[in-house]
Amino acid sequence: MTETGKDTAVVIVGGGVAGLALGNFLLRKGIDCVVLEKYSRAYVEQRHRAGSLDAYGVSKLHEWGLGEVLEGPSHGASGAGMPLLIDGEMRQWKRAGAVDGADGVFCPQRTLVRNLIKVFLRDGGDLRFEAEDVSLHDIDTERPLVHHRDADGVTHTVTCDFVAGSDGYRGVSRTAVPADVLTCSTHEFGYAWLSVMAEVPADPPAAMAVHSRGFAARFTRGADTSRLYLQCPLTDTVEQWPDERIWKEWEARFGESVALKGPITSKQIVPLRGVVFSPMRYGKLYLLGDAAHLICPMSAQGMSIALHDAEVLARALVQQVEEHDCRLLDSYSDTCLNHTWGRQASAVWLTDAVHDAGDASYAGEFRKQIARKNLEALMEPVAATDRVSA
Repeated sequence: MTETGKDTAVVIVGGGVAGLALGNFLLRKGIDCVVLEKYSRAYVEQRHRAGSLDAYGVSKLHEWGLGEVLEGPSHGASGAGMPLLIDGEMRQWKRAGAVDGADGVFCPQRTLVRNLIKVFLRDGGDLRFEAEDVSLHDIDTERPLVHHRDADGVTHTVTCDFVAGSDGYRGVSRTAVPADVLTCSTHEFGYAWLSVMAEVPADPPAAMAVHSRGFAARFTRGADTSRLYLQCPLTDTVEQWPDERIWKEWEARFGESVALKGPITSKQIVPLRGVVFSPMRYGKLYLLGDAAHLICPMSAQGMSIALHDAEVLARALVQQVEEHDCRLLDSYSDTCLNHTWGRQASAVWLTDAVHDAGDASYAGEFRKQIARKNLEALMEPVAATDRVSA
């Protein structure tokens, strides 16, 4: 059975931060849109992902009248001095500057997504969960088509003026761009993180350690949940990291015992890399978020870049619909790629600094000492009498 859906201005493929933010932005300007999300609402709202939003992202949400989506179990300003242990010596990152009076925040992605969904539906948005077999057609024409199948097996065809592909790195949107049009640039760091989700609170909400055994970090993902990271070789497997070894390694790198060792609910080996696809536009299709780029998690910028893409695209679409002015849409790819490459440059520099400064087996003693000097420029000055040795 096939049904033809009503026409809409924009079909948004993917209900993550980028897609939901774009949908909410458009709704506030009276621009009709449909959001298609592959998974169920329950799954999306419980999915653990990033947990930090920069000052620019916070300021833009307020600017669009969406400050309420930051309400909930967020955990303070991310610009505040974050603890960093360097071989057991406690230091603090320099405080990041505010933007338009707003600081960055630690906000679990599932909290932000849950709130964006709530507001979008409350304000009359068309959000279709469990939309499977999504396919894009005629995106190089004036009237693109998007097919999808709902949970009851009914196939729908939605006609639109524009398609926003925000369905992530493994989504279908990017595959609609011809292979001879799209380029992929990748940087591999040469090591991985063991990524662990544990049912333990993060206090403070973020902490990192540089150690000769490798980098380590802990970030909040909710009131009683933390994401732990341990640098490891690319060749490691999850089976090599039983729970007992994880906690012992954590204690060694942070130089302190773990009083509360809650259940570990997931483990994954994550190779560190950066990826950028170009262009971010083809015909009437606009890529945003992880569909267009991946950034090393060390930067904690994934959610912020996704929101930046959504905000730029929303302004461009509003200008096109309200003023029939396509200049912002025409420059969308260049604008977002320029921003993305700036964030990638910072991410590579920071990732190299914290990893090279610890385990010298990856880059050598020379790079280790250079990295230590680079790190010093990022630290708050601390008087010798105030330094605490762990």
